[in-house]
Amino acid sequence: MDRNQPLQPPSPQPRPPESAGSSSSILLVFASFLAIFSMVLFPSQSNLSNNLSILHQVPEGHVGVYWRGGALLKTITDPGFHLKLPLITQFVAVQVTLQTDQVRDIPCGTKGGVMINFEKIEVVNRLRKEYVYDTLVNYGVNYDNIWIYDKIHHEINQFCSSHSLQQVYIDVFDQIDETMKDALQGDCTRYAPGIEIVSVRVTKPTIPNSIRKNFEDMEVERTKVLIAVESQRVVEKEAETKKKMAISEAEKNANVSRILMEQKLMEKESSRRQQEIDNHIYLAREKSLADANYYRVLKEAEANKLKLTPQFLELKFIEAIADNTKIFFGDKVPNMIFDQRLLGNFLH
Repeated sequence: MDRNQPLQPPSPQPRPPESAGSSSSILLVFASFLAIFSMVLFPSQSNLSNNLSILHQVPEGHVGVYWRGGALLKTITDPGFHLKLPLITQFVAVQVTLQTDQVRDIPCGTKGGVMINFEKIEVVNRLRKEYVYDTLVNYGVNYDNIWIYDKIHHEINQFCSSHSLQQVYIDVFDQIDETMKDALQGDCTRYAPGIEIVSVRVTKPTIPNSIRKNFEDMEVERTKVLIAVESQRVVEKEAETKKKMAISEAEKNANVSRILMEQKLMEKESSRRQQEIDNHIYLAREKSLADANYYRVLKEAEANKLKLTPQFLELKFIEAIADNTKIFFGDKVPNMIFDQRLLGNFLH
Protein backbone atom coordinates (compact mmCIF):
# COMPACT_ATOMS: atom_id res chain seq x y z
CA MET A 1 0.00 0.00 0.00
CA ASP A 2 1.28 3.38 -0.93
CA ARG A 3 1.77 5.55 2.10
CA ASN A 4 1.32 8.71 0.01
CA GLN A 5 -2.13 7.54 -1.15
CA PRO A 6 -4.89 9.05 0.97
CA LEU A 7 -6.94 6.74 3.17
CA GLN A 8 -10.46 5.90 1.94
CA PRO A 9 -13.37 5.17 4.32
CA PRO A 10 -14.50 1.58 4.35
CA SER A 11 -17.56 0.78 2.33
CA PRO A 12 -20.69 -0.10 4.38
CA GLN A 13 -21.55 -3.79 4.77
CA PRO A 14 -25.04 -4.90 3.67
CA ARG A 15 -27.56 -5.90 6.57
CA PRO A 16 -28.81 -9.45 6.53
CA PRO A 17 -32.49 -9.81 5.64
CA GLU A 18 -34.98 -10.08 8.63
CA SER A 19 -36.50 -13.47 9.30
CA ALA A 20 -40.22 -13.87 8.75
CA GLY A 21 -40.65 -15.99 11.92
CA SER A 22 -39.66 -13.19 14.36
CA SER A 23 -42.93 -11.30 13.99
CA SER A 24 -44.93 -14.50 14.47
CA SER A 25 -43.15 -15.24 17.77
CA ILE A 26 -43.85 -11.78 19.08
CA LEU A 27 -47.52 -12.08 18.21
CA LEU A 28 -47.73 -15.49 19.92
CA VAL A 29 -46.15 -14.17 23.13
CA PHE A 30 -48.45 -11.16 23.12
CA ALA A 31 -51.54 -13.34 22.62
CA SER A 32 -50.46 -15.64 25.43
CA PHE A 33 -49.95 -12.66 27.70
CA LEU A 34 -53.42 -11.34 26.87
CA ALA A 35 -54.98 -14.76 27.57
CA ILE A 36 -53.27 -15.10 30.93
CA PHE A 37 -54.13 -11.49 31.80
CA SER A 38 -57.79 -12.04 30.95
CA MET A 39 -57.93 -15.26 33.03
CA VAL A 40 -56.35 -13.48 36.00
CA LEU A 41 -58.67 -10.49 35.89
CA PHE A 42 -61.86 -12.30 34.86
CA PRO A 43 -61.86 -15.77 36.37
CA SER A 44 -65.02 -17.77 35.62
CA GLN A 45 -66.91 -20.10 37.95
CA SER A 46 -66.73 -23.05 35.64
CA ASN A 47 -64.42 -25.92 36.45
CA LEU A 48 -62.22 -25.21 33.45
CA SER A 49 -61.84 -21.54 34.32
CA ASN A 50 -61.33 -22.43 37.95
CA ASN A 51 -58.50 -24.74 37.06
CA LEU A 52 -56.95 -22.24 34.67
CA SER A 53 -57.35 -19.12 36.82
CA ILE A 54 -54.57 -17.82 39.03
CA LEU A 55 -56.54 -15.30 41.08
CA HIS A 56 -59.64 -16.61 42.87
CA GLN A 57 -62.08 -15.26 45.46
CA VAL A 58 -63.37 -16.86 48.68
CA PRO A 59 -66.77 -15.36 49.64
CA GLU A 60 -67.66 -14.28 53.17
CA GLY A 61 -68.89 -17.12 55.38
CA HIS A 62 -66.75 -19.66 53.47
CA VAL A 63 -63.21 -20.94 53.54
CA GLY A 64 -61.08 -22.00 50.61
CA VAL A 65 -59.85 -25.60 50.34
CA TYR A 66 -57.42 -26.90 47.71
CA TRP A 67 -56.56 -30.13 45.93
CA ARG A 68 -53.30 -30.78 44.12
CA GLY A 69 -53.04 -33.90 42.04
CA GLY A 70 -56.23 -35.20 43.72
CA ALA A 71 -54.81 -34.84 47.24
CA LEU A 72 -56.50 -32.48 49.70
CA LEU A 73 -54.08 -29.85 50.97
CA LYS A 74 -54.05 -28.68 54.57
CA THR A 75 -54.06 -25.08 53.40
CA ILE A 76 -57.29 -23.32 54.45
CA THR A 77 -57.79 -19.73 53.28
CA ASP A 78 -60.08 -17.04 54.68
CA PRO A 79 -62.52 -14.90 52.68
CA GLY A 80 -60.89 -12.59 50.11
CA PHE A 81 -58.66 -12.84 47.02
CA HIS A 82 -55.97 -15.51 46.83
CA LEU A 83 -53.51 -16.94 44.26
CA LYS A 84 -53.01 -20.54 43.16
CA LEU A 85 -51.22 -22.50 40.45
CA PRO A 86 -53.41 -22.88 37.36
CA LEU A 87 -54.12 -26.39 35.99
CA ILE A 88 -52.35 -27.90 39.00
CA THR A 89 -54.33 -26.73 42.04
CA GLN A 90 -58.13 -27.05 42.25
CA PHE A 91 -60.13 -24.79 44.56
CA VAL A 92 -63.54 -25.13 46.28
CA ALA A 93 -65.28 -22.70 48.69
CA VAL A 94 -66.82 -24.49 51.69
CA GLN A 95 -69.46 -22.76 53.83
CA VAL A 96 -68.72 -22.56 57.56
CA THR A 97 -71.74 -20.48 58.65
CA LEU A 98 -75.26 -21.70 59.42
CA GLN A 99 -76.96 -23.37 56.49
CA THR A 100 -80.33 -25.07 56.08
CA ASP A 101 -80.57 -28.40 54.28
CA GLN A 102 -84.07 -29.36 53.12
CA VAL A 103 -84.80 -33.07 52.86
CA ARG A 104 -87.95 -33.69 50.81
CA ASP A 105 -90.35 -36.58 50.21
CA ILE A 106 -89.47 -39.06 52.94
CA PRO A 107 -91.82 -42.08 52.86
CA CYS A 108 -92.08 -44.29 55.92
CA GLY A 109 -94.32 -46.99 57.35
CA THR A 110 -95.83 -46.83 60.81
CA LYS A 111 -95.95 -49.64 63.33
CA GLY A 112 -99.44 -50.56 62.10
CA GLY A 113 -98.36 -50.73 58.45
CA VAL A 114 -99.80 -47.40 57.26
CA MET A 115 -97.62 -45.59 54.73
CA ILE A 116 -97.17 -41.88 55.35
CA ASN A 117 -94.93 -39.28 53.73
CA PHE A 118 -93.01 -36.35 55.21
CA GLU A 119 -92.95 -33.70 52.49
CA LYS A 120 -90.16 -31.58 53.96
CA ILE A 121 -87.73 -31.71 56.88
CA GLU A 122 -85.34 -28.81 57.43
CA VAL A 123 -82.02 -29.36 59.17
CA VAL A 124 -80.10 -26.28 60.32
CA ASN A 125 -76.42 -27.19 60.61
CA ARG A 126 -72.92 -25.76 60.55
CA LEU A 127 -69.44 -27.05 59.74
CA ARG A 128 -66.90 -25.75 62.23
CA LYS A 129 -63.92 -24.05 60.65
CA GLU A 130 -61.32 -25.94 62.69
CA TYR A 131 -62.76 -29.29 61.49
CA VAL A 132 -62.97 -28.47 57.77
CA TYR A 133 -59.88 -30.46 56.76
CA ASP A 134 -60.73 -33.54 58.86
CA THR A 135 -64.34 -33.61 57.64
CA LEU A 136 -63.46 -33.19 53.96
CA VAL A 137 -60.60 -35.67 54.02
CA ASN A 138 -62.93 -38.31 55.52
CA TYR A 139 -66.27 -37.58 53.83
CA GLY A 140 -65.56 -35.24 50.91
CA VAL A 141 -67.14 -31.94 49.95
CA ASN A 142 -70.63 -33.48 49.98
CA TYR A 143 -70.37 -34.58 53.60
CA ASP A 144 -73.96 -33.46 54.25
CA ASN A 145 -75.28 -36.18 51.93
CA ILE A 146 -73.94 -38.81 54.32
CA TRP A 147 -74.70 -37.23 57.69
CA ILE A 148 -77.85 -35.22 56.94
CA TYR A 149 -79.78 -36.31 53.85
CA ASP A 150 -79.22 -40.06 54.10
CA LYS A 151 -79.22 -40.01 57.90
CA ILE A 152 -82.55 -38.19 58.19
CA HIS A 153 -84.18 -40.80 55.92
CA HIS A 154 -82.90 -43.57 58.15
CA GLU A 155 -83.92 -41.92 61.42
CA ILE A 156 -87.43 -41.06 60.20
CA ASN A 157 -88.02 -44.65 59.11
CA GLN A 158 -86.73 -45.95 62.43
CA PHE A 159 -89.03 -43.58 64.31
CA CYS A 160 -92.12 -44.46 62.26
CA SER A 161 -91.56 -48.21 62.51
CA SER A 162 -91.57 -48.02 66.32
CA HIS A 163 -94.70 -45.84 66.68
CA SER A 164 -98.31 -46.12 65.62
CA LEU A 165 -100.05 -43.68 63.30
CA GLN A 166 -101.86 -42.09 66.23
CA GLN A 167 -98.54 -41.47 67.96
CA VAL A 168 -96.69 -40.18 64.89
CA TYR A 169 -99.50 -37.95 63.65
CA ILE A 170 -100.82 -36.63 66.99
CA ASP A 171 -99.45 -37.90 70.29
CA VAL A 172 -95.66 -37.58 69.91
CA PHE A 173 -95.46 -35.39 66.81
CA ASP A 174 -94.18 -32.48 68.91
CA GLN A 175 -91.25 -34.65 70.00
CA ILE A 176 -90.01 -35.61 66.53
CA ASP A 177 -87.92 -32.45 66.15
CA GLU A 178 -85.89 -33.06 69.29
CA THR A 179 -85.67 -36.80 68.60
CA MET A 180 -84.23 -36.23 65.12
CA LYS A 181 -81.86 -33.54 66.36
CA ASP A 182 -80.49 -35.78 69.13
CA ALA A 183 -80.12 -38.73 66.75
CA LEU A 184 -78.25 -36.71 64.10
CA GLN A 185 -76.04 -34.92 66.60
CA GLY A 186 -75.19 -38.15 68.39
CA ASP A 187 -73.75 -39.80 65.28
CA CYS A 188 -72.06 -36.59 64.11
CA THR A 189 -70.39 -36.13 67.49
CA ARG A 190 -69.10 -39.69 67.33
CA TYR A 191 -67.95 -39.88 63.70
CA ALA A 192 -67.87 -36.30 62.34
CA PRO A 193 -67.37 -33.90 65.28
CA GLY A 194 -67.03 -30.89 62.99
CA ILE A 195 -70.75 -31.02 62.04
CA GLU A 196 -73.03 -29.20 64.47
CA ILE A 197 -76.80 -29.81 64.26
CA VAL A 198 -78.53 -26.65 65.44
CA SER A 199 -82.20 -27.57 64.95
CA VAL A 200 -84.56 -29.81 63.02
CA ARG A 201 -87.98 -28.70 61.74
CA VAL A 202 -90.41 -31.46 60.74
CA THR A 203 -93.62 -30.71 58.85
CA LYS A 204 -96.86 -32.61 59.40
CA PRO A 205 -96.78 -35.89 57.44
CA THR A 206 -99.23 -36.68 54.67
CA ILE A 207 -101.56 -39.59 55.49
CA PRO A 208 -104.24 -41.37 53.38
CA ASN A 209 -107.44 -39.40 52.90
CA SER A 210 -109.71 -41.99 54.52
CA ILE A 211 -107.57 -42.13 57.64
CA ARG A 212 -107.31 -38.35 57.76
CA LYS A 213 -111.14 -38.12 57.65
CA ASN A 214 -111.33 -40.41 60.67
CA PHE A 215 -108.83 -38.26 62.50
CA GLU A 216 -110.81 -35.14 61.66
CA ASP A 217 -114.06 -36.71 62.94
CA MET A 218 -112.29 -37.85 66.08
CA GLU A 219 -110.91 -34.38 66.57
CA VAL A 220 -114.43 -32.92 66.26
CA GLU A 221 -115.75 -35.31 68.91
CA ARG A 222 -112.79 -34.59 71.12
CA THR A 223 -113.46 -30.88 70.75
CA LYS A 224 -117.09 -31.39 71.84
CA VAL A 225 -115.95 -33.34 74.88
CA LEU A 226 -113.45 -30.64 75.75
CA ILE A 227 -116.15 -27.99 75.43
CA ALA A 228 -118.46 -29.97 77.74
CA VAL A 229 -115.65 -30.49 80.24
CA GLU A 230 -114.77 -26.82 80.15
CA SER A 231 -118.42 -25.83 80.66
CA GLN A 232 -118.67 -28.14 83.66
CA ARG A 233 -115.44 -26.72 84.99
CA VAL A 234 -116.80 -23.19 84.62
CA VAL A 235 -119.99 -24.10 86.54
CA GLU A 236 -117.96 -25.76 89.28
CA LYS A 237 -115.68 -22.78 89.42
CA GLU A 238 -118.62 -20.39 89.76
CA ALA A 239 -120.15 -22.51 92.55
CA GLU A 240 -116.81 -22.68 94.31
CA THR A 241 -116.45 -18.93 93.96
CA LYS A 242 -119.90 -18.31 95.46
CA LYS A 243 -119.12 -20.69 98.30
CA LYS A 244 -115.87 -18.92 99.02
CA MET A 245 -117.66 -15.56 98.94
CA ALA A 246 -120.32 -16.82 101.40
CA ILE A 247 -117.65 -18.22 103.70
CA SER A 248 -115.72 -14.99 103.47
CA GLU A 249 -118.85 -12.95 104.27
CA ALA A 250 -119.70 -15.18 107.25
CA GLU A 251 -116.16 -14.97 108.54
CA LYS A 252 -116.26 -11.20 108.15
CA ASN A 253 -119.54 -10.95 110.09
CA ALA A 254 -118.21 -13.28 112.77
CA ASN A 255 -115.08 -11.20 113.05
CA VAL A 256 -117.16 -8.02 113.35
CA SER A 257 -119.34 -9.56 116.09
CA ARG A 258 -116.31 -10.83 117.93
CA ILE A 259 -114.66 -7.44 117.72
CA LEU A 260 -117.82 -5.69 119.04
CA MET A 261 -118.15 -8.22 121.88
CA GLU A 262 -114.53 -7.80 122.79
CA GLN A 263 -115.00 -4.04 122.71
CA LYS A 264 -117.99 -4.23 125.11
CA LEU A 265 -116.10 -6.59 127.41
CA MET A 266 -113.18 -4.24 127.42
CA GLU A 267 -115.46 -1.31 128.26
CA LYS A 268 -117.04 -3.25 131.15
CA GLU A 269 -113.66 -4.37 132.36
CA SER A 270 -112.46 -0.80 132.18
CA SER A 271 -115.53 0.41 134.18
CA ARG A 272 -115.01 -2.29 136.79
CA ARG A 273 -111.36 -1.39 137.17
CA GLN A 274 -112.27 2.29 137.44
CA GLN A 275 -114.84 1.50 140.16
CA GLU A 276 -112.31 -0.60 142.02
CA ILE A 277 -109.82 2.23 141.82
CA ASP A 278 -112.42 4.69 143.12
CA ASN A 279 -113.34 2.30 145.96
CA HIS A 280 -109.72 1.88 146.86
CA ILE A 281 -109.24 5.62 146.85
CA TYR A 282 -112.35 6.16 149.03
CA LEU A 283 -111.38 3.43 151.48
CA ALA A 284 -107.87 4.73 151.66
CA ARG A 285 -109.15 8.25 152.33
CA GLU A 286 -111.62 7.07 155.00
CA LYS A 287 -108.99 4.88 156.58
CA SER A 288 -106.60 7.77 156.55
CA LEU A 289 -109.19 10.02 158.21
CA ALA A 290 -110.09 7.34 160.78
CA ASP A 291 -106.42 6.73 161.51
CA ALA A 292 -105.82 10.42 161.85
CA ASN A 293 -108.83 10.84 164.15
CA TYR A 294 -107.82 7.83 166.21
CA TYR A 295 -104.31 9.13 166.47
CA ARG A 296 -105.55 12.56 167.52
CA VAL A 297 -107.90 11.13 170.17
CA LEU A 298 -105.20 8.80 171.40
CA LYS A 299 -102.70 11.59 171.71
CA GLU A 300 -105.21 13.83 173.43
CA ALA A 301 -106.08 11.05 175.84
CA GLU A 302 -102.44 10.48 176.61
CA ALA A 303 -101.92 14.17 177.08
CA ASN A 304 -104.91 14.51 179.38
CA LYS A 305 -104.24 11.36 181.38
CA LEU A 306 -101.88 13.11 183.70
CA LYS A 307 -104.30 15.97 184.28
CA LEU A 308 -107.32 13.93 185.37
CA THR A 309 -106.61 14.00 189.18
CA PRO A 310 -109.54 14.50 191.63
CA GLN A 311 -108.39 17.92 192.79
CA PHE A 312 -107.78 19.08 189.24
CA LEU A 313 -111.11 17.78 188.04
CA GLU A 314 -112.95 19.39 190.93
CA LEU A 315 -111.29 22.68 190.27
CA LYS A 316 -111.96 22.51 186.60
CA PHE A 317 -115.51 21.50 187.22
CA ILE A 318 -116.13 24.48 189.50
CA GLU A 319 -114.53 26.81 186.99
CA ALA A 320 -116.58 25.39 184.20
CA ILE A 321 -119.77 25.77 186.18
CA ALA A 322 -118.88 29.29 187.05
CA ASP A 323 -118.12 30.14 183.45
CA ASN A 324 -121.34 28.63 182.13
CA THR A 325 -123.54 29.94 185.02
CA LYS A 326 -125.27 26.63 185.37
CA ILE A 327 -126.43 25.41 188.79
CA PHE A 328 -126.87 21.76 189.68
CA PHE A 329 -128.87 20.69 192.74
CA GLY A 330 -128.18 17.66 194.82
CA ASP A 331 -125.42 16.08 196.81
CA LYS A 332 -123.37 15.40 193.67
CA VAL A 333 -123.62 15.65 189.95
CA PRO A 334 -125.17 12.46 188.65
CA ASN A 335 -122.76 10.52 186.46
CA MET A 336 -120.87 13.68 185.58
CA ILE A 337 -123.29 14.77 182.88
CA PHE A 338 -121.83 17.72 181.07
CA ASP A 339 -122.89 19.88 178.30
CA GLN A 340 -120.73 19.42 175.18
CA ARG A 341 -119.58 22.94 175.36
CA LEU A 342 -118.89 22.57 179.09
CA LEU A 343 -116.95 19.37 178.56
CA GLY A 344 -114.92 21.00 175.86
CA ASN A 345 -114.07 23.92 178.08
CA PHE A 346 -113.34 21.58 180.94
CA LEU A 347 -110.94 19.44 178.97
CA HIS A 348 -109.11 22.43 177.66
